[in-house]
Amino acid sequence: MISKIDKNKVRLKRRARIRSKISGTAERPRLSIYRSNKHIYAQVINDDEGVTIASATSTDPALGLDSTSNVEAAKKVGEIVAKAAVEKNVKTVVFDRGGYLYHGRIKALADAARENGLEF
Repeated sequence: MISKIDKNKVRLKRRARIRSKISGTAERPRLSIYRSNKHIYAQVINDDEGVTIASATSTDPALGLDSTSNVEAAKKVGEIVAKAAVEKNVKTVVFDRGGYLYHGRIKALADAARENGLEF
């Protein structure tokens, strides 16, 4: 019998491997991404103190998005999280893609964050 591969289990193993090497500090916090089928979430986290400095999500109705599961929504979330981080004097971050491949919505969010003042 053929067993189906659990893609999320593989992603979580990849995420654990990435997180063993990446950690956010006060000088350079971690920009963490979570992508679901419907939404995308981003947080800027200081792992030393265990606090979230800035966050943004596509579930926010203030964005006024038609669809929350596309590249346009990811760009808006990247823009918002970058502006919120820059307001709190965070200019450089460590990018944590959460085990997702760097393309599509993840790449769009990262590019939008870079365009709005974050460096990584």
